[in-house]
Amino acid sequence: MKRLVSGIKPTGELTLGNYIGAIKQFVKLQNELPETEFFIFIADLHAITTPQDKQLLKKRVRDIAAYYIACGLDPNRVNLFVQSEVMEHAMLSYIMESTAYIGEMERMIQFKEKRTSQTEGVRTSLLTYPALMAADILLYDASIVPVGEDQTQHLELTRTLAQRFNHMYGDTFVVPEGYVTKVGAKIKDLQEPTKKMSKSEGLSQKSYILLEDNLNQIKNKIKSAVTDSDTKIYFDEVNKPGISNLLTIYSAITNLDIKDIESKYKYETSYAGFKADLAEIVAEHIGQIQENYKTLIASNTLDDILDAGAQKASMYAQRKLSKILSKMGLKRKK
Repeated sequence: MKRLVSGIKPTGELTLGNYIGAIKQFVKLQNELPETEFFIFIADLHAITTPQDKQLLKKRVRDIAAYYIACGLDPNRVNLFVQSEVMEHAMLSYIMESTAYIGEMERMIQFKEKRTSQTEGVRTSLLTYPALMAADILLYDASIVPVGEDQTQHLELTRTLAQRFNHMYGDTFVVPEGYVTKVGAKIKDLQEPTKKMSKSEGLSQKSYILLEDNLNQIKNKIKSAVTDSDTKIYFDEVNKPGISNLLTIYSAITNLDIKDIESKYKYETSYAGFKADLAEIVAEHIGQIQENYKTLIASNTLDDILDAGAQKASMYAQRKLSKILSKMGLKRKK
């Protein structure tokens, strides 16, 4: 059976970009790949490369898990768990550090960017976290890894480390393949549509939509999104990044082809009608997610799901790590 592995850091509220670019794709894949086993985790160990408020981190772990399910992940199809509750992730991470070279870590684009922008001292884990990311994937012999455009470099490193380990110790790891989504892979900032949507410090609240925003906020953010002076509604990322971003959102939420959406609005003489329709579509969609979330977070079901997910993941992880240690001569007893 093939396996798919992916995770998300609990370092901020989930945006519409997170939903379309990652969670919605997981929901789609769980239905399209019935013969594939899914391991989806909350990457709390990755979160601590920078200082975290412990109570806020704890809350966000539960919130993100609840939103995953509220967005349509089926606990009967997906092993959903918290990364730190499966200790083999950390142990295999050290083995991956012992397989990688410093130069490989220093070449990671995200490390270079974060090191430049970080105001406090740079923690060692900021340099080595790609080794943990590799461990997350290789621990479950993942053959499929959904990746965004900004994560392909990390997947390539994972492939390199798997191949290097296999060469040193014999066939041990599956070398994973990336899965890049075609629509909605990267939702852009509503105010600066050449940049990725994110909830970063200093950004206007109009730049992003949060899954926890109230519905009127969501509508207003869509209606006030930056477009351009040309009122024609068609997809052109270079010359019309704003309207192209909104078309991508429309397509991702409704599952309509962008060409069909363009045809629907080809006689519009302004963006107002299109934006108003999109505002209602997005608000209604997120409103249902919020209702699902509220029901789940108020029950004991969420902890039951995470406990079951961690138990299943631990079973696979323990078995895999035992084989790895034996191959390396680190296991005293058979």
